[in-house]
Amino acid sequence: MNTLERTVGIKLLQLHHELYVRSGGRIGQGWLGVPCLLLTTTGAKSGLERVNSLTYAEDDGQYVLVASKGGAPQSPAWFHNAKANPQVKVQIGTRKFDATAHVVRKGDADYDRLWKLANDNNKNRYDAYQRATERPIPILVLRPKSS
Repeated sequence: MNTLERTVGIKLLQLHHELYVRSGGRIGQGWLGVPCLLLTTTGAKSGLERVNSLTYAEDDGQYVLVASKGGAPQSPAWFHNAKANPQVKVQIGTRKFDATAHVVRKGDADYDRLWKLANDNNKNRYDAYQRATERPIPILVLRPKSS
C-alpha cells in the first residue's frame, strides 16, 4: 500500500467513526460489509474516555476484537487502555451496554477458535496483518454485564 492509499484509508476510517458517533449509532454499524461497534475505554494514563470504532465478531453473546492495528509492531492504544481498565462501554448500532474486557493471547485455549471466527468475519484481513508483524496479535473479548 502506498502513502496515498494509506492516507485515503485513514481519512475514510475517520469519516466512518465520525458518522457512527454523531449519528448516535444509526449510521456506521456496518463498514465495508463488516460489523462495527463503538468501544469506550478509559485512558490508562490520562483517565479520559476514548471512543474507537472497531470491527468485531460475535461469539455466544460476547464480542471478539482483534488488536491488530493493521499489522503495526505495537498493539493499538484501545487495547492497552482496556487491559489497564477492563470495565468498558460498548455501542452496537443504537444499543449501548457495559462490558468487561478479557485478553486472550496466542497459546491460550480459545485463541485459535476466536482468531478464525474474527478473521473469517473480517474477510481474512487479520491473517494478512499477522503476517505483517512479528508480535503475536492479541484478542480482546467483551463480556456484557448482566442488567
